[in-house]
Amino acid sequence: METLNAADLRAKIREIPDFPRPGVNFKDITTLMKDAEAFHQVVEAMAGHYRGSQIDMVVGVESRGFLFGAPLAYALGTGFVLIRKPGKLPAPTVRVEYQLEYGTDALELHKDALKPGQRVLIVDDLLATGGTISAAIDLVHQLQAQVVGVAFLIELEFLRGREKLAGVPVFSLVKYEA
Repeated sequence: METLNAADLRAKIREIPDFPRPGVNFKDITTLMKDAEAFHQVVEAMAGHYRGSQIDMVVGVESRGFLFGAPLAYALGTGFVLIRKPGKLPAPTVRVEYQLEYGTDALELHKDALKPGQRVLIVDDLLATGGTISAAIDLVHQLQAQVVGVAFLIELEFLRGREKLAGVPVFSLVKYEA
């Protein structure tokens, strides 16, 4: 299997102009994911970055974070936990609300999903403004677990979401500067 670099991975991500609204250049990861070699290499690159980091649990953020988080947890030999939109988890949850560009949203995590002191890696597909991942970090902290890093396939550097993450180590494979 040929090793793909960030430029190769970027070439496999379809860009759709003006979706979901004018001025947005949507990064469609479905074209990368249907490529077995590229998908495998994304998971392996993430796993390689975190092997030896003593990760106890991988947490995926709804819903595209599940696509990378679950195979990453498998590769690292850890469990996998879901962060979901409100009303999607069946057992008692902790909740955090966060600001969107227009309005608010919320995320939830089962109260028994993590143990105090566990070392947690949070995974999502894309880092934009940092609002969603900041909320995910808050949820993990509510359960007194330790966030050792956040991992993404894509980082939109021009939106400066990394700045909202208060010193949490960020790993991303494909970066867009504009």
